[in-house]
Amino acid sequence: MNLPQDFLVEMKDLLKDDFEKYLELLGQSPFRGISINRIKAEPEKLIPLLPFKTKKNPYYDDGYYICSNESGIGDLPLHHAGAFYVQEPSAASAVSLLNIQKGDKVLDLCAAPGGKSAQIASKLNGSGLLWSNETVKKRSKILLSNFERMGIANGVVSSCYPEILCEKLSGFFDSVLVDAPCSGEGMFRKNPDAALEWSKEHVAACAKRQLSILKSASKCVKAGGILVYSTCTFSKEENEDIVSKFLECCPEFEPYETYETIGRKTEYKNAVRITPIEGGEGHFAARFRKKDGYSNEKNIDTYTCKIKKDTQILIDKFLDDIFVVRPRLRYNVVGSKIYLLPDDMPFVDGAGVIRAGVFAGETAKNRIEPAHALFMSSKPSSLRRVVYISSEDKRIDDFLKGLEIDCDCENGYAGVAYCGIIVGFGKCSNGRLKNKYPKGLRKNV
Repeated sequence: MNLPQDFLVEMKDLLKDDFEKYLELLGQSPFRGISINRIKAEPEKLIPLLPFKTKKNPYYDDGYYICSNESGIGDLPLHHAGAFYVQEPSAASAVSLLNIQKGDKVLDLCAAPGGKSAQIASKLNGSGLLWSNETVKKRSKILLSNFERMGIANGVVSSCYPEILCEKLSGFFDSVLVDAPCSGEGMFRKNPDAALEWSKEHVAACAKRQLSILKSASKCVKAGGILVYSTCTFSKEENEDIVSKFLECCPEFEPYETYETIGRKTEYKNAVRITPIEGGEGHFAARFRKKDGYSNEKNIDTYTCKIKKDTQILIDKFLDDIFVVRPRLRYNVVGSKIYLLPDDMPFVDGAGVIRAGVFAGETAKNRIEPAHALFMSSKPSSLRRVVYISSEDKRIDDFLKGLEIDCDCENGYAGVAYCGIIVGFGKCSNGRLKNKYPKGLRKNV
């Protein structure tokens, strides 16, 4: 692998006696991993169902290493079902530092494609609120697609500049993650072409932007709350130097020491670095705490939506037909589309919200056509009708290809559960299920 000479000089200074070992590892296959989604399944249930070997990831409770040459993972039914997220092992470390508790309000400020958001959602497991933001609109659509696949019901996806979003949600979040855009030095083994884009000027430009984003993020952390800064690069200019500058310009924050077992130590007790030597492609994370008494929390109302009585009746009837017990969530109607809102959804204008909560369905001629996301965010036990498919049942391939399959359910909309995990839905009619799996997600016939 051809690497820039300036980069090698900096890495030798950073790694000291470990530099030669790092060079040796660059010629080996990159680490790969997955993170289990507890919204869908507990690890002890899921791991035995996977058709590949796993090894525990020390950087995240529900993370596992997988073989570097494992192929076809995206085509697995359990991946379609959102039971796990393919994620580089060291990238999972930052969420561990957030110290998420049930009911927390959490912001993932630079979220696409959504791996760390998936981890956060799994930790919350339906409680609290996850707000995931991505400035680049095109990437936010990928983020939204992963939200639906993972079955995240208590989430918001937005595309907004950090300085605007964080001002509007001042003091709102218990914890905030800034996984900042960076020079990507930790991607060189996975993508050697990334090294061609590296330059000292690019590193400097990244560092300037990172500090700006981090300062914006500091505004929306509540007093006593946690702020985690992370990158997938090795550069001290983008890592330790940002930690130092942030503490200088934001005295309301203090270092919050990391766990002793995570990664390679740095000059700061609140920061860790992971390299291929420590079992990851490359990640840096630093944790801060907003001091008590530094509250800048705004009085933000909870979002409410007035719904016409006939529309309310139609929605209630629709949900009663699909669920054993109607979800106790607030509704939002936008044109013909119906959404189920998270309980903690704040009312804010101009925040670039793309989706809040779950897209439940769309009205058409006095009826509602259900959405894929509604079923993906549901458990089989909550649904009136479910077509169960075991791991040995060949119907799963036909379903994921968009084909009709046999079913033994009563007529009506039914979830399709693979190994007890919802993977989509269809409409049962006289022993056949008309497939509603979205065309853009289907396996090639």
